[in-house]
Amino acid sequence: MEARDRMILALDVDHFQEAQDLVREFKDHVGMFKVGKQLFTHCGTKIIDFIKMRDAKVFLDLKYHDIPNTVSKAGIEAAKLGVDMFNVHASGGFTMMQSAKQALVDAGKKLTIERPRIIAVTVLTSLDDAELARIGIALSAAELTKKLALLAREAGLDGVVASGQDAAMIRELCGKDFIIVTPGVRLAEGADDQKRIITPKAAVQAGATYIVLGRAVLDTPKPGETLTRIEQDIRDAVSGQQG
Repeated sequence: MEARDRMILALDVDHFQEAQDLVREFKDHVGMFKVGKQLFTHCGTKIIDFIKMRDAKVFLDLKYHDIPNTVSKAGIEAAKLGVDMFNVHASGGFTMMQSAKQALVDAGKKLTIERPRIIAVTVLTSLDDAELARIGIALSAAELTKKLALLAREAGLDGVVASGQDAAMIRELCGKDFIIVTPGVRLAEGADDQKRIITPKAAVQAGATYIVLGRAVLDTPKPGETLTRIEQDIRDAVSGQQG
C-alpha cells in the first residue's frame, strides 16, 4: 500500500458544493474520502456518486448500530452504492456484526456486487475513562477497545476504528491483515473535542492501516502541502517498520 493510500480525508462539511470542491482538489492527494453523518444527511447518496465518478474511494462513516436485521439490510444498501468501506458499532454485539458480514457475502453472490470492507467502531476518540464511567462502563477505554476489537475479529469483520493509542495493542492481538482505521489524528498538540489523539506518523508506527484527516489538514493555510508532508511522514514510518 502506498503512503497516500493510507490517508482518508474527512468530508465533514455541510454543503454539497464544498464537498465537491474538496474531492476535486484532493483526489490525487489521498486514498479515500470519508462521508459522515453531517454530509450524508445534507445531500444523501449523490455525494457518493460524485466521488465514485471521479475514480476515488469512499468510506461511509454512518456507524450503524441497531438490531441485526436492520444493520444487515443497511449494509447491503451501502454495498449497492459502491462504497469501499463502511462501519458499524461493535457495541451492537457479536450477532449484529456477524449477521451484517454474512449478509454482505450473500448479497455479493446474489447481486454480483463487490463486497465493501466492514469495520467496527470500538470506542469513540471523544470518550476517555471518565466519560465511560459516567455512562456506567467500568472498563477503561483501552480495556473496552481490546474486548470490542477481539469481538469484531471473531464476528468476521475486516477491522476496526480505534484510537491510535490502541493501535499497537490491536495489531498484536488481531494480526497483520486486520484493518485499523485511526481517527483523532492531529499534526501537533491541541485536541479540540478529541481526547485521545495521535500524530499521523505515530499512528502508522503503532500499526494503523489508515489515518483519518479532517480539520487538522483543512484548517491549515495550504492543505495540499500539509498532505504532502503527512504522506512523507507515513512513508518514513513504514520504512522504519520494514527496516
